[in-house]
Amino acid sequence: MTAVAASWLPLSAGERSVAIEVLVHGPLSRTEIARRLDLSAGSLTRLTKPLIESGLLIEVPEAGAPAEVRQGRPSQPLDVVAESRSFIGFKITEDMVYGVVTTLRSEIVARRDRPLVSHDPAEVADLLAEMTRDLARAYPRLAGIGIGVGGLVQERAVVGESPFLHWRDVPLGELVEERTGLPVVVENDVAALVEAETWFGAGRGLDRFVVLTIGAGIGYGLVLGGRRVPYAEEDRGFGRHWIIDPHGPLTPDGNRGSAVSLLTIPNIRYQVQAATGRDHSYEEILALAAAGDPMPARVIDEAGRALGVLVAQIANFAMPQKIMLAGEGVGLMDVAGKTVEDAIRSHRHPLAAPIDLETRVSDFHDWARGAAVLAIQVLVLGVAEV
Repeated sequence: MTAVAASWLPLSAGERSVAIEVLVHGPLSRTEIARRLDLSAGSLTRLTKPLIESGLLIEVPEAGAPAEVRQGRPSQPLDVVAESRSFIGFKITEDMVYGVVTTLRSEIVARRDRPLVSHDPAEVADLLAEMTRDLARAYPRLAGIGIGVGGLVQERAVVGESPFLHWRDVPLGELVEERTGLPVVVENDVAALVEAETWFGAGRGLDRFVVLTIGAGIGYGLVLGGRRVPYAEEDRGFGRHWIIDPHGPLTPDGNRGSAVSLLTIPNIRYQVQAATGRDHSYEEILALAAAGDPMPARVIDEAGRALGVLVAQIANFAMPQKIMLAGEGVGLMDVAGKTVEDAIRSHRHPLAAPIDLETRVSDFHDWARGAAVLAIQVLVLGVAEV
C-alpha cells in the first residue's frame, strides 16, 4: 500500500475553497466558481493553477459545446478526476466490520464485510489492516481510511467511549495507521454520516440541515451555515433524555417514555416480547403490525407517534430546510407513516411550512461510505481544518 494523500497538501485556504467547490458541485466554469466564492478572475487563476498542476483539478470540455467553442481556458469548466484516488471507509458494529471503497466523489465501487470475533483493540486493528490489504490489491491508489464507530470519539483519533465495543480511550487511529501506513481518521458514526450527506448527499448546498437516525440507538446531527455543528455530548444519550411521553414504556435502555425507549429497535423488540412472551425480529414486528396483530400494532403505532413528535420538535427548534431520516429502523415509516405525519401536524403551528422530510433506506455500507468521506475531507482540507 502506498500513501498518496500528501501529494495534494498543503493547500492554502483559498485553494481549499476552490477545491471543495469543484469537488462538491463540479464541473463548474471559472465564471461560476468566481461568482460562488466572490473572487476576481486574476485571483481565481492564481488559486487554480497549483490545483491543476498537482492533478487535483482538470479542465474538461463543456458538455454539448461545439468544438470551436471549447478552445481556450476561459470556456473550459474545471472538475476533479473522481477515480484518481480511492478511499476506504469502515463502519464497526458490535459483531461486524463493514467496509467500502469510494471514489473522490464518494461513489461506492467495492464492498467488503468481515465478522468481528473479538473486541480487543489490537485484534480489531489487525482485522481492519487485513481488509485494507485485501482492498488495496484492486485499488492501489488508496489515499486514506475513515472509520465510523458508535460512541464518543476524541480528536478524530481516539475512541473515548463505545458501549457497543466496551472500549475506553482506545487510540484506534494510531493502531490502524501503524499497520497500514495510510492516513486514518476516526469519528462517531452519526457525525460521519452527517458529513457525507452535507458534502455529497441530501444536505448538499443547504444552510440548515438535520440528520436523524433510528436503529440500535438514536443519532442526531445538525448542520448550520453548511457545516456540521460538533458538540461535547455527541453520542451521549441524545434520545435517552428526550422525553416524548412521561407515561410511556420503561425499558432497559432509556428513561420512561424517552425517544430511545419508544423508537429504538432493541426496545421495540423488548416491548413486544414483554407483552407477548415471544421474541420477534424487528422486521417480523413490522410485518405483524401491518397485518393488524394487536400488540405489535400498538407498539409500532406508539413508535410512529414518538417519531412524529421528535421530528416536529426538532423542526420547531432548529428550523432546518430539510430533515433526513436514516438508519436501519426507517422501515417504521412504511408501516406507521401516516401516524408519523399526523403527529408532526399536531405538534406544529397550523401555518408552519411543511417539513421536508427525506427518508433514506440505508444499510451499514452507507455508514461506511460516511466514514470514507472523512478521509476525503482530510485529503482536501488537511487534518487541522476538518
